[in-house]
Amino acid sequence: MKNFSRKIIIFIFILFLVSFCSRINVKSSNLKLNNLDFDVEILENGDMNVKETWDIDIKNTNTLFKTFETDITKYLDIDNVSVREITNGESKRLRKVTRYSYHVDKDAYYGLINNDGDFEIAWGVGLDNERDTRTYEISYTVEGAIGGYTDCNELYWQFVGDDFEIDAKKITGKITLPKEVQNKEEIRVWGHTKGLNGEIYATSNNKIEFTIDNFKSGTYVEVRTLFPKDVLEGSLDRTYNHPILESALEEEGEWAKEANEIRSQRFILAIFFYIIVFVISILLIINIIKKIKLIKNRKKRKSDEEIIYYREIPRKDCSPAEALYLEKEIKGELPSNDIGKVFSATLLKFSLEKLIEIENKKNEKGKDEIYIKLLDKEKILGLKNEDEKAIGKFLISAFGGRTNTSISVKDLEKFIKNSSQNKILKLQSDIKEKPKEKLTDNKLIDKKEVNKYTKESSHQAMIIGSVIIVVFLAFKIFELLGNLTITGIIIVFALLFLNIIVNGIAISKINVFTIEGVNEIAKWKGLKKYMEEFSLLNEKEVPQIAIWEEFLVYATAFGIADKVLEQLKLVYPDIENEININTSPYVHLMISTNFSKSFTSAISSSMTSAYTSASGGGGGFSGGGRWRPVAGGGGGGR
Repeated sequence: MKNFSRKIIIFIFILFLVSFCSRINVKSSNLKLNNLDFDVEILENGDMNVKETWDIDIKNTNTLFKTFETDITKYLDIDNVSVREITNGESKRLRKVTRYSYHVDKDAYYGLINNDGDFEIAWGVGLDNERDTRTYEISYTVEGAIGGYTDCNELYWQFVGDDFEIDAKKITGKITLPKEVQNKEEIRVWGHTKGLNGEIYATSNNKIEFTIDNFKSGTYVEVRTLFPKDVLEGSLDRTYNHPILESALEEEGEWAKEANEIRSQRFILAIFFYIIVFVISILLIINIIKKIKLIKNRKKRKSDEEIIYYREIPRKDCSPAEALYLEKEIKGELPSNDIGKVFSATLLKFSLEKLIEIENKKNEKGKDEIYIKLLDKEKILGLKNEDEKAIGKFLISAFGGRTNTSISVKDLEKFIKNSSQNKILKLQSDIKEKPKEKLTDNKLIDKKEVNKYTKESSHQAMIIGSVIIVVFLAFKIFELLGNLTITGIIIVFALLFLNIIVNGIAISKINVFTIEGVNEIAKWKGLKKYMEEFSLLNEKEVPQIAIWEEFLVYATAFGIADKVLEQLKLVYPDIENEININTSPYVHLMISTNFSKSFTSAISSSMTSAYTSASGGGGGFSGGGRWRPVAGGGGGGR
């Protein structure tokens, strides 16, 4: 369960990153505007001077740009472009170039028609492999920005379009009229943005200010203002022979109504969201308290005697899989990556019991190869340990049922890989479940505690699943309700992860093994420690080679066979020459060849491979928008 939880948490983290990254435009992932400020001056002739100040974090980017869709029905031209870099309050004008290029030289800029037919302002920042925070000032004049109607003048301008690729923490703006009106209420102003997260007001008799927080790329920011005709004394380039005020008020009124309804719905949803958060939080807190009490009341069972080293097989009828369950104190099911070791160890046990024969001999090409011969099919089919019998049946099927026939390890690998999915899954299920059933029958595992462990593990999986669901929903909820949900989402995340931690500790405290099981666990751990360290001990007698045959069966299951063999060479320097092949065939095989690595790793990889293939007057912004005004829409970096 511990490894499973760790994998799930890693998966959740990766999922969170993928979900987060999927919301960011790839082109602008290295760019973030701290603030984008617009300083706009309306001129007497209806032109508009714009100064944009970009306070921007830049990483691995050569060029920044902004585009304007060309449309003479909305404006005539863009002129007087300049770009400056502001450093420590000092302004440096960049060098103007007159040719379009995808990448612009550092400290150079242009303002001209690009290959798509849009007007583009682009400038080189020279941070291809670096990162920095820079401030740039982009100035330009929009000719014919103001439309003249019979009853008033109108500015309807999209300062940021929905194809602008950079997020901004804040967007601010100030629009100054050339002349003051009698009363600032004569200036009608509206702002439009998809997130409805902005405000716009006429702050004086000739000034309009707007602000938007947490702008997300793929949305837009546009401003519409109507003001008296006598504010502009010059002749306008764009004039219309009909009034605009009444239709604009009606249109903006509808959009404002829609925006207010959406805000109202969001507020109700936010209340509902926090009711859910409250209920979930209470349930999660109750679960935490309950699990903490269980943790305090559960004490780990201790062995009757303290065992450091154990020098014999604790139980003769113990299968390699059972020994591994006990030595690793596995409460759930045997991990799939241990099945290959159990399979290999069981074959060594078969060799020791004269059910099969493992030998190293020349193949048809004259190269050394390990072969397995089936000696006694009937005894294999009559084995008492069900997991060993399952492995034996699988091995017999590899021989086609023919006794006294040899197959190479490579042939066995191919047989495993070519076996049907159902056959492999059945074998793996038997290796995982049968040893646990025998340990339960022998009163080494407490069935009631196993049921508790299964129940708690399922509960843990549900909580982990909840985290995955919350990860998917969090961005959608935030997109729908904005900052209203941040606190609630943090609370739920924190409590869910706290539940995972507390549940994990509670699960680890469950006593699946009886006192008899704990006593045998201590012996298997002692034997493993002895096999790992016996060459370091100052002992007069080291067990005979025949005993090491038995030890190596379980050393293979524990994954320490190579280490044991190296120590045998240290304790018996002449073991490769003096060993009696007739009495210790596979010990000789393991000592004289690379058997442990080649055989065990081959079987393990084959089992794993087969298993894997198995498996207006001012106020809040409205949504605006059935008519999109053109303007400085696109922008980003490259």
